[in-house]
Amino acid sequence: MRSVSVFGSTGSIGESTIDLLTRQGGTETYRLVALTAGRNVRRLAEQARALRPEVAVIAEEAALPALRDALAGTGIEIAAGPEAVAEAALRPADWVMSGIVGAAGLVPGFRALAHGGTLALANKESLVTAGPLLMAEARRHGARILPVDSEHSAVFQALVGEEMDAVELITITASGGAFRDWPLERLARATVAEASTHPNWAMGQRITIDSASMFNKALEVIETREFFGVAPEQIDVLVHPESLVHALVTFRDGGMIGHLGAPDMRHAIGYALNWPARAHLPVARLNLAEIGRLTFAAPDPARYPAMRLAREVMAAGGLAGAAFNAAKEAALDGFIAGRIGFTAMAGVVEEVLSRLSGSSGVGKTPSSLDMVLETDREARRVACEVIAKISRT
Repeated sequence: MRSVSVFGSTGSIGESTIDLLTRQGGTETYRLVALTAGRNVRRLAEQARALRPEVAVIAEEAALPALRDALAGTGIEIAAGPEAVAEAALRPADWVMSGIVGAAGLVPGFRALAHGGTLALANKESLVTAGPLLMAEARRHGARILPVDSEHSAVFQALVGEEMDAVELITITASGGAFRDWPLERLARATVAEASTHPNWAMGQRITIDSASMFNKALEVIETREFFGVAPEQIDVLVHPESLVHALVTFRDGGMIGHLGAPDMRHAIGYALNWPARAHLPVARLNLAEIGRLTFAAPDPARYPAMRLAREVMAAGGLAGAAFNAAKEAALDGFIAGRIGFTAMAGVVEEVLSRLSGSSGVGKTPSSLDMVLETDREARRVACEVIAKISRT
């Protein structure tokens, strides 16, 4: 039986992973090592009772008594707190889903590589903040990292049997998010509720808002550079409202291979779960005759300033990715809390990058995970100052 851990099991990625594990035999096919969640005790307990992991961990320490009560009599080990989540990653597993959203997923994913198994990486922040360190850690332990972001899974599949030196351009697509057709002058008044509704994908609130601002795509541009080792100028983005073409790879002979599929994360998750084989997956099949038309457009720089910032981060290198992601997460917190407007998020990130570029060695190449985490903390501190200033004015 394959041993499996799922980090972020109650989020959208985690739920899709649990669905596939259950459909493919559940406890008769897989031995669950660890399930972890942020704060959803009820759902974590339901998953644990169904899949019987060795340990169930809730990141919110105050939720430990509730989890203990919910799993009383099951014999399942329970724990709580961020460190407990990281410790769960030290338990050997053949296949680990890194589905935690944000920088909180960095340490668990990093530790999971020590077993030499497969890390199914949906936590794009790991590569954005510490890409070279993460890839080096995988090589050191003979571990494999498989992409689970739909775009990067699509690129990975398009490259099967191809040589990287034949690649001319990688194009990832973006839906454009909730506000792709809004007048620009209206964006500053966008509400959290409006930004939390995606036209195509069913995702959590944070990633849905990141899609509306295209900060999510900005992270994915950096992730593409780190995962596939291509130069920044070999990465392009197209707004594709239908969300059916997930990525395109253009080769030096002018040929292009694209990956199409329904907007369902179970495809990318299932590909990573069953790789190198392809298994039957419960996702919709496309009927191109019914679809009739696919549309594409270049991103509007005025609507999506996050794309420009991503290019600046790649040019800066070093710890700029860690600062960028931390500032983005803090700015998102500020927007959700009603302290800043939707369009102010990009301004917060830009100011943080500007302040840190000349004062804290962001341009240095990180030699340890501690350097990344220290930059993350400093960027969040500066971002909070910037947000406070905006709130006062």
